[in-house]
Amino acid sequence: MIITHQRGRGNKIHLLLDNEYKITTDENFWLDNYIADGTDISEEEWENLVSEINYKKALNKCGELLSQREHSVKEIKQKLLRTVDEKSADRAINRYLEAGYLDDEHFCKSLVEYLYNSKRYSTNHIKQECYKRGINSEIINITLEEYEFDNINTICELIENKYISKLSQERGKEKVIAALQRKGFSYYDIKDAFCRLDLDEF
Repeated sequence: MIITHQRGRGNKIHLLLDNEYKITTDENFWLDNYIADGTDISEEEWENLVSEINYKKALNKCGELLSQREHSVKEIKQKLLRTVDEKSADRAINRYLEAGYLDDEHFCKSLVEYLYNSKRYSTNHIKQECYKRGINSEIINITLEEYEFDNINTICELIENKYISKLSQERGKEKVIAALQRKGFSYYDIKDAFCRLDLDEF
C-alpha cells in the first residue's frame, strides 16, 4: 500500500492509501510520525498509524471537553465514541485518569453540591442525576453521607424564596406542588413543608 498525504484547511493533514482518502490528522502528529509520500507500508504499519491518530484525537477531545466542565468517566467515554473507536477512547481516558484530570469521586462531590445548593433538588433526585452520569453507587453513597440533607427544610426555603407569590395565583398551589415534584420531592415531604410553614390546608 502506497501512502501519500495532502494538506487540508488549517493544520489538517489528509492521509491516502493508493490515492484513496482514508483518515485526517494534524500537522503536529504528522511531523512526529512523518512517512514520506510514496512509501510502501504494510497493513500492520497502517493499522498502528491509524491507532495512534485516533488516540491523539481522543486525547485532544478529552482535553477540550474537560476545559468546558468536569465530566464523569462515563460521560467522557460516550462523547469520545462519537468520533473514535473504543480502544482509543479507553487509552485516552486512562491517560487522563492517571494524570488526575478525570476523577469520579471529585466530580460526584461537585455535582452533588451544585444540584443541592444551586438547583435545590431532593436527595433522591440528586442520586438519580449521579447515576445518569455513570457514577457508581458506592461513590454516590459515600458522597451523600458527607451532607446533612433535610428535604422538608429545602422545600420550605424554596417556597419562601421562590414560590410564595405563586401560591396566591389561580391554581397556584397545584403549580407549586408540581414544580417541587419535578425537583424530586415526594408528596408527603411537600405536605409536611406546607404544614411547617402554616400555609392553608394542603
